[in-house]
Amino acid sequence: MLKIGKLKLTKPYILAPMAGITDLPFRMLNRSFGCELAFVEMLNARSLSHNSRKTKHMLSTCPGDRPLGVQLLGCEPDFILKGMDVLSKYKYDILDFNAACPAKKVIRRGEGASLLKDPGKLSKILKLVVKNAKTSVTVKVRAGWDKDSAPVKDIVLAVQDAGVDALFIHGRYKAQEYSGQPDYKLIAQAKKVLNIPLIASGDIFSGPLAKKMFDETGCDAVAVARGSLGNPWIFKEIDSYLKNGKLPVRPNPAKVLLTATKHLDMCIDFYGEQVGIVIFRKFFAWYTKGFRNIRPLREACSRIKTRQEVVSLFEQLKKR
Repeated sequence: MLKIGKLKLTKPYILAPMAGITDLPFRMLNRSFGCELAFVEMLNARSLSHNSRKTKHMLSTCPGDRPLGVQLLGCEPDFILKGMDVLSKYKYDILDFNAACPAKKVIRRGEGASLLKDPGKLSKILKLVVKNAKTSVTVKVRAGWDKDSAPVKDIVLAVQDAGVDALFIHGRYKAQEYSGQPDYKLIAQAKKVLNIPLIASGDIFSGPLAKKMFDETGCDAVAVARGSLGNPWIFKEIDSYLKNGKLPVRPNPAKVLLTATKHLDMCIDFYGEQVGIVIFRKFFAWYTKGFRNIRPLREACSRIKTRQEVVSLFEQLKKR
């Protein structure tokens, strides 16, 4: 059992927040395949404090969407507090603070991974968040800004001293973006000095890679991000491999398309057909990865506007 503050989890794998991805339909689909804790898309504190309609829509949930995590991005105390005040009107179980995002527009604002250059400043922000939060608080970091910046030990001790309940860590430096391999040794170094749970992320694309992360870092749980794209059954795969070392049979193309159709309908139900189709287009590429001669259909998918057009593309795939 994994305990994060007052929250008790029975499964050591979590669906990480992903901008433009982890909306309500995506979370509920992954929950149906065994995901327990899932996160809303990363929320900007400034946008929250301005009561942005889009941001509030991102917080849409339903009774089955629990336990639920919310991730906050920011660096300005006033806006962070205003954003948290807005969040107080919503029900969720964990507030995660992002100090890991490497996106250029985020870094330019001094947010996300930019905070790793100053562990002291990050600690002060986290103390503010912990003091004013009404739920368990976690933080997401990377191994550091680059290999010449503050060592991972200094970063994780600074955030632990701020009073957070758990730490998410991605095993790459900001400078790496998503290139290269995650550094298991750096994550293991972080684990050795912590007294709070450590959730590791970075290339969790399969059951064996999840187990490798556990074995080589000693982490308490893993966070699945890109590994879930077009692949919600990864949670069943991780569960099976951790329990008995066996990989379940991968779904055949027909089952993949059945799941994709379910996701399509969930998007349409949530957004309406016009917007739902646009949202789903990017998922079409992930679901059809590995299908033969898929390029023409992917190009066609970029122009589709109705559910029937998507279903027609799926039917063409079934006949191959």
